Amino acid sequence: MKNSRPGDAARGGTPQPAARSRRGTAGRVQLAVSLAPLAAGLLAIVAVIGLIGFAVRSPQPHDIPVGLVGPPAAEHQVSAEFGASAPGAFEFTSYASPATARAALDGRDVDAVLTVGPGRSELVVAGAAGAAIAGVITTAVSGAFRAQGTPLTVQTVHAFAPGDPQGLILFFAVLAVLIASLLAGALVGLRSGTGWRARLAILAAHGLVAGPVAMSMEAWVAASFGSGFWSAAGVLALAAAAVATATAGLARLLGAPGVALAAVVLVLLDLISSGGPLGTPLLPAFYRWLAPGMPAGQLYSALRGALFFNDAALAVPVLVLAAWLAGGLALLSLAGIIRPVRGPRPSQTPSALA
Repeated sequence: MKNSRPGDAARGGTPQPAARSRRGTAGRVQLAVSLAPLAAGLLAIVAVIGLIGFAVRSPQPHDIPVGLVGPPAAEHQVSAEFGASAPGAFEFTSYASPATARAALDGRDVDAVLTVGPGRSELVVAGAAGAAIAGVITTAVSGAFRAQGTPLTVQTVHAFAPGDPQGLILFFAVLAVLIASLLAGALVGLRSGTGWRARLAILAAHGLVAGPVAMSMEAWVAASFGSGFWSAAGVLALAAAAVATATAGLARLLGAPGVALAAVVLVLLDLISSGGPLGTPLLPAFYRWLAPGMPAGQLYSALRGALFFNDAALAVPVLVLAAWLAGGLALLSLAGIIRPVRGPRPSQTPSALA
């Protein structure tokens, strides 16, 4: 009979409790690592469908601006009827003459003008206000006048380009610029060994190139966008620089989680709150509250103003995009203070060690 030695069990005998515990812990860690991508993917599916679904489920119009021209009694009657049949759907503003109302339409203060006359009334709708918005206005007003048996003439002005009658191609320019800028900003922010000035130069170059390239592709696909090409390209360049810089700042400050945060805020929530071709006025209250301060909705509005309204109403979108650019620069500066770029360590030679 052989005598057992204390090390036999550890080398090939029955596993010790400590070894079994270590292997069990390693297995659980490996399982968690393996399941993490699955859990992240499922969470992303639930989040995206939930956010988009609740945003576009049963869209209802809210405070769509419409100009009114006509006798005070007729204007009051129209406002009262729509206030009863579609409360909160339209926001009516009275104008003294068709000319002043049309000027408000051209300046994008209102999306349509309804002129009420004794014999025949006229509705002038801005097509580039959005296909869904124009459709809601036309359907509601035409239906109301048809029910009364009153003639109504409908005219569409400031229409989208013939090659893009719904404004879909134009909106996908917004989508493309946001995604491309998120990617560029992430690469710049996560890049190691690059100074603040070098990062800034890359981001500026991205904006300067992205704007004209995106607008050129849009004009090529849609055949033509008419006047306002360079104004639209300039706004796209500003938006590209703003989103890329904000992303780079978050990435530089927080690392990979900063990129994820930028993707959620600057792409997911940004696009949803813009309403896309549907339009912000058809979204629930939270998204309507969020939209004015987000880049996507302001960019889409600026593109329509530049291309179809002779550069009308560009001031607010430019200010919002400039604010995002300034915020991104502030984040980059803060990251430079907290996480300064360190140069390579000097090599240790034998003489130095001696």
